[in-house]
Parts: sequence; C-alpha cells; structure tokens
Amino acid sequence: MTENAQRRPTSGGDQFIGKAVDRVDGPRKVTGTAPYAYEIAEGPLPAYGYILGAAIAKGRILEIDAELAERAPGVLYVMTHLNAPRQPEFGPAVTPAVREVFTRARPVLRGDHVHYYDQPIGLVVAETFEAARAAAALIKIRYQETAGDFGLEEHLAAAYAPKRTNAGFETDSAVGDFEAAFAEAEVRIDVSYRTPYQHHNPMEPHATLAIWQGDDVTIHTSAQTLSNFRAGLAATLGVPVERVRVVSRYIGGGFGSKLIVHADSVFAALAARILKRPVKITLTRQQMFANAGHRAEMLQQVRLGARADGRLIALGHDVWSATARVEEFCEQTAVFARSLYAASNRLTRHRLVTVDLNRGEWMRSPGEAPGMLALECAMDELAEHLDLDPIELRIRNEPDQDPERRVPFSTRNLVACMQEGARRFDWGRRSPEPGRLREGRKLVGMGMAAAIRPNYIGAAAAWVRIDAEGQVTARLDMTDIGTGTYTILTQIAADTLGVPLAAIAIELGDSRFPLTAGSGGSWGAASAGTALLRACEALKEKILAAARVHGAPVRNAADVSMAAGAVRFGNRAEDLKDVLRRVAPEGLDARGSVEAGAGTEAYQAFSQHSYGAHFAEVSVDCDTGEIRARRLLAVIDAGRILNTKTARSQILGGMTWGLGAALMEKTVLDGRYGHFVNHDLAEYHIPVNGDVPDLDVVFLEENDDKANPLGAKGLGELGVCGAGAAIANAVYNATGVRVREFPLTLDKLLPGLPAFVL
Repeated sequence: MTENAQRRPTSGGDQFIGKAVDRVDGPRKVTGTAPYAYEIAEGPLPAYGYILGAAIAKGRILEIDAELAERAPGVLYVMTHLNAPRQPEFGPAVTPAVREVFTRARPVLRGDHVHYYDQPIGLVVAETFEAARAAAALIKIRYQETAGDFGLEEHLAAAYAPKRTNAGFETDSAVGDFEAAFAEAEVRIDVSYRTPYQHHNPMEPHATLAIWQGDDVTIHTSAQTLSNFRAGLAATLGVPVERVRVVSRYIGGGFGSKLIVHADSVFAALAARILKRPVKITLTRQQMFANAGHRAEMLQQVRLGARADGRLIALGHDVWSATARVEEFCEQTAVFARSLYAASNRLTRHRLVTVDLNRGEWMRSPGEAPGMLALECAMDELAEHLDLDPIELRIRNEPDQDPERRVPFSTRNLVACMQEGARRFDWGRRSPEPGRLREGRKLVGMGMAAAIRPNYIGAAAAWVRIDAEGQVTARLDMTDIGTGTYTILTQIAADTLGVPLAAIAIELGDSRFPLTAGSGGSWGAASAGTALLRACEALKEKILAAARVHGAPVRNAADVSMAAGAVRFGNRAEDLKDVLRRVAPEGLDARGSVEAGAGTEAYQAFSQHSYGAHFAEVSVDCDTGEIRARRLLAVIDAGRILNTKTARSQILGGMTWGLGAALMEKTVLDGRYGHFVNHDLAEYHIPVNGDVPDLDVVFLEENDDKANPLGAKGLGELGVCGAGAAIANAVYNATGVRVREFPLTLDKLLPGLPAFVL
C-alpha cells in the first residue's frame, strides 16, 4: 500500500453507498500525518524560494539591481527578467478553445512590463525561507509608472461583449421579445445589485516542491486538476508532458483557486532545474490576494415583468464584470437564470470592463454565487410588490421544461424543496410586513431563496486490482480537496465488489495514475465515481469468469455470483479469498472510464441540475444595525446521496460561505494604486464560529438515472447558491431596508432603519 492509500478498519458487508461513513483519511488529517505540499520531505534537503512582487500596478521596470541580494547570507540564486530561463510567450488574452485556459503556458519574468500590483518580478532562493525573504528586500527597483484603470462603474461605457463566458456558455441569450413584454407587464421590477471583489482563501496556501531527476521533474503541489496542471506546466517549461509528474495527495481546500498553474510552481521548477536541487516555494497569505485569483466586482441589473397573478412574462438579467487586461475571464453570472423560472420572453447578457488587475478565476459556485444574490433578491422584491408569499411566487413560475433549451429536466424537485423547507422552518411565523417581529431591541426577520446548480460530468478513468488475499487497490489521478473523495470512492468500490470497506485502498493525486477531470465544478464525485464503478464492474466480471472456469462445476454461468465477501456457486458459498487463491493467485486488474457528459445523448436530451431551497432567520440590533444570523436551513435535491455525512458537511460549508458573502466578504481595492488593501485574514472577514448559527440540512433524494450510473448529481457548490440571498431577504423582512450592495454591513443598513427604532 503506497503512502496515500486509505483503508478503513471496519467489518464487511454491502450497501455502503449512501451511508454516513466516517472519513477514511480522517485519522491522518487529525494526527497531522497527511502532509500538504509544503510539508513533503522527499529527496535531498530543499532550498527555499521567496517571490518578490511589483510595487506598482502598471508600467515598466527601468532598472533592477540584485547585487546586494546575491551577496546576502544563505542566498543561492536570484532570478529577474534579466536572467530568467527562456519560456514561451503568454499569448493572447483569450484562448481559442475553452480547455486551453487551463493548459496554456504561464511564464514568469517574461519582460520588464508590469501588468498588476504584486506581479512577480523576482525570485530569491536561499537555504531558508527567512534568508530568501530578507534578501528579496535588498533588491533595488526603479519603475516607470503608468496610470491604470481599476474602476468598474466609471468605465461601463467601454464595456464589451466577450466571445464566451466561463465553461463555454453563450455570452447572451434571448427568447421572445423581452423589451416589449417588459414594457407591457402589469408589475415591473428594475433593480441593480452590486457584488464586490472576493478572494478564495483556502486553509492551505499555494505551495510547490519541485524535484528534478535528469530530464524529469516531480512537482508536489496543491492542485485540483492534475492533468490540466501538468499540461500547463509542461507547456511553460517547454518539456514533453510525460516528463512532468504532479503529485497532490492531500489538499487543504481550493474553491477553484487551484485549477491552474500559478507562479509558485513555475518558479520552483525553473529554480530547481538551475540549482540541481529541490526547491520549495509558497505564496504567503498576502501574496495570494494578487496572485491566486479572485471573484471580480460586478454590477447586475435584474428586470422582471409579471402579470397581476405573479406569472412572469419577462425575465432579464444583465451583468457587467471587471476583467484583467492581460487575460480575460467572464464569470457565467446570468447563465443559471436561463433555467430557473418560466417566462416566455427572456434576455441574459454578460459584459466586461477591462481593468489593470490580475485575472479573475473560478471561485466556488461560479455564476450562481453572485448571480443568485441579485435574482433571488429581485424575486423577493417582486413578491412584495405583488403581495404574494415568496414561495408562492416561485411555485407559480415553475417551468415544465427548460425555458430556453426547450428540453425536459432529468429530475427537478425544486418545489418540493421549498415546501418541505417551509414546513420545517415554520415559515408561517413569518410576517409579510417587514419590521413587525421584535424581541426587545432586536428586529427579527425570515427570508428564503431557491438554489440551482448545473450538473456536470467530466471524462475520467480508473484502474483497480484485487490480489489473492482479496485486498483491492484503486488508482485515479483524482484529488481530494477536503470533500471526502477518498471515502466516497472507498464506498463505491466496496459496494460494487461486495467486499468490506477495510479491503479497499484508494490511491489518488498522482499524474501517473489514470486521468480524471479532477475536483471542481461539483463534478468530481460523479465523474471519478462512475469511472471507478465501471472498473470495479469489469473486475468483478473477471473474477466471476475465472471462477466459472476454475471453480466448482455449475450448470450455467448465472449460478456464479459474488457478494458480501464470498462467491456463490449455486447453493454453495466460498470465501472470496479462497476462490482468488485458487483461480487467480497472481491477482486480477481492470479499467473503467466515462466520457465527458456534454457530448452524451443524456446531456443533450435533458436539462440537468441540482436544486435546493435556503431559509434564514436573522436579528438586527435596533441601535447598532448589527446583523446576526440565528438559524439557517437548506433543503437539497442532488440526486442520490453517496455519503450522507460528507454531503451534509459540504452543504454546511456552502451555507457558511453564503453567510460570509451576504454579511462580510469584500476585498477592498485602492482605486488609486490597484492594490487590494485588506489582503490577510485579519481584515478580509470570513465567518468564524461565533458568526455561524444553528445550521440544518435536509436531503430529498431522487436517483437521477439520466445523470450517471450512480444517479448522483453535483453537490459541493449547491450549498452556496441562494444562501446569501435568503439572508439578505431575511434582513429586509426584519427591517424594511433593502440594501442592494453586498456585503450587507451595518453602515449600509443604519441610515435606512426606521426612525422609531433608533
């Protein structure tokens, strides 16, 4: 069993899928023996690198003097654009193909131009991290600074339509005549919402250990998708992809920030090749704010036109988003609106405003997380204008098929989620009139929002082997970013082969293993799980075929079966180990795979999503305007649940993320210098224990046989979708103050609080 293999000591049996199985990697995590990239100790003693960032946001380096740094104690090497190894050009801001965003070369120190604040402009490698950082401060730089563009709203006139949004979705969509229908609607809502820059901040910073052996390099890093990461690094280094091995066995969170190669990996690989010695580099927490992606600032206009009975006849969602000049990224913020509610006239559009910052990147629930803050709050506003319950309004606009694709839904239990949530949350206690419920000097309110997230499946393959003792080893280059992948795959293999969980060893996170789509987009469990399921089914058939040939005589093949750790020959059962020793003493292995869902008949013929309903109760202090979440509920429809414990954990994390987006998270950009000011966890506020209230999660399971053989659908990002909007709607219900700029901080709320509560 290799280092990253995980076994669970438990008794045998079957029907493990769906059970609340404990994390098989849990003991290693809590004892500190599951090493992250920066903790790997492999090969000779490493040197340590420190990245120097630019002190301006736009301009050129006129002079850079590294002499003092090179002479500093412990320094081994200093790299600047003057002596950097040759690398390919970065290329155009927009790649021709969607996948090339992940696999394109990402060179460092290609020239003297500075494109964004804290852009890497140098590297110091020394015997210790402290020595490298101290020496970096000795490098003298003289700049020619150019005025940059950093604001979104002041440059809306220059906004342009990109060729596509993230994941290849169409930039715009139009059905019917939206403008005419909106003008004729009996009730109209035309509101704008603003969402700020946000940053991922996973627990584990981006880090890399690079080790060269001849012409081959091994990269221990924190990466969500190994195949894309490997291809991007190979392109940057100018080496064949087979010369690059990427290892990411344990990852301390990613949230989308670890989908592509970043500067730490490129620098480590370049420096290790020059020094002929392993090199470790990590981004500091502060450096991550400029160099590891972010969610862009956005302005969203939502226009809803309805009849007097609440039925929508016009739905419009326009999004303006900031994008880097050097590389375009357009979050698919309005795409979910194309499938959520019925309306015969529809319009969604995405526009970009160029700014002088680093590129935006995928951040948990890309599209839905910011987009639903706007649309689901606008639906709440429409419900108030119509004097309708917010749930009833949504039920009246439930579509019978995908409103824009005009294909049936594979499954859709959104209405059931809302109704079950209303029952469990005691929604009848909610006062339709804002500001009516009080507890002393606290105003109390309730809100809700729908949730939707597309279901994806990515191409994946798996290899599985069973030895003569009945021990099973499975290998995939899949990653576990904290979601429970090791555990879920263990359950799938044990269930399919009919062996105990303890007999399964899952090995992940090594690019030498069969390729998968990795972790991201909520596709990981279904994609890797389906590949492993098919590999185990193929292995089971090999075992049974061998048993039929070399086992006890039977009248027909159907009389040989396998379950619960035994092989049955008609009415006689024999322990699987005994059978294997006799019929396959050298063991057996098999492979399985699944193709990407987008090209399959099931994904073309059906609209596939996961759904949910979020409910929130908040209190608002009459004197200070302080908002406190009191309880949150999520009712989730994500197909078959593979592990109720890890699934619940994922939704709880998503709900907490939604709480942060609603009330706390905002990266403050200094519009003069293009610098993110609150670039640490002391000032970039995320929820802590004292902020998180009582959370409850309910699953409404329904096997979706159109999604994949497991019947499961994407889950991890669904918990975010709509959660923040439910909280914002609850704040309005408590106070009667509608704040349309996130996060909802007390300074925005206080001026609007009614005079009688002040």
